[in-house]
Amino acid sequence: MLFLAALLLAAADHGSQVAYLGGTMNQFQQGGRGVVDAADPEYMVFWTPKANLRVPYERINLLEYGQKVSRRVAMAVVISPMFLVLKKRQHFLTLGYQDEEGRQQALVFKVDKSDIRTVLVSLEARTGLKVQYQDEDARRAGKG
Repeated sequence: MLFLAALLLAAADHGSQVAYLGGTMNQFQQGGRGVVDAADPEYMVFWTPKANLRVPYERINLLEYGQKVSRRVAMAVVISPMFLVLKKRQHFLTLGYQDEEGRQQALVFKVDKSDIRTVLVSLEARTGLKVQYQDEDARRAGKG
């Protein structure tokens, strides 16, 4: 366990702090903290103390940013009622990709305010995709 914690701390030097809100991957604890790392030239890596995921950039087919969870994400992800009562501005990244078996997968992250710009720019550069913004407020926040 100490080794995994040390690995997470080391990954934090190269990545952005996030909370995993949900998606199609059941090996991650909903609300669990981790690091999204786009420093590797071939893989986006999501590190947590208990599990890790490497996704080749060429398999990523969706980058969506918003300050609220979109309806399509809300249908796929069950969110804690406590999450809904928070009033401060929050930053959400939805990442879609195809796994090795060709199935569509999704990850929804809440990204720390200080890290959102870095995450968006890094993933755009690595994947060649443009971030889809939920609305004009999200576009301003994601680019500013």
